Amino acid sequence: MLEGKRQKQIAGVIHEEMSVIFQKLGLSMVDGGLVSISSVKVTPDLLEARIYLSVFQAKDNEAVLKKVEEKAHEIKRELAAKVKHQLRRIPEIKYFLDDTLDQVFKMEELFKKIEEEKKNE
Repeated sequence: MLEGKRQKQIAGVIHEEMSVIFQKLGLSMVDGGLVSISSVKVTPDLLEARIYLSVFQAKDNEAVLKKVEEKAHEIKRELAAKVKHQLRRIPEIKYFLDDTLDQVFKMEELFKKIEEEKKNE
């Protein structure tokens, strides 16, 4: 389903503010891995925001997600303070791992194998 204009605006505001909050709270570097917000999706009723985290070179992505979820209350409080004049109600925030980078690396490896097999033939 297509996102509406207001959904995109809210998602953009949340994405921008969450990036600043993650840096402020020290969540941009967790367990030696770089954590960034790859995208934010907001439901049509604007009551839920899904935040997709991209984790680079961390030992355990699930542990990184758990650490972020442990600070969820603090993150939401910071977000509420920043966007209280733009939103009537602060959406419920849910975090998900964005594994598109992993999929890209796997696809590149497959393409390399295919090319090597063509050269060998």
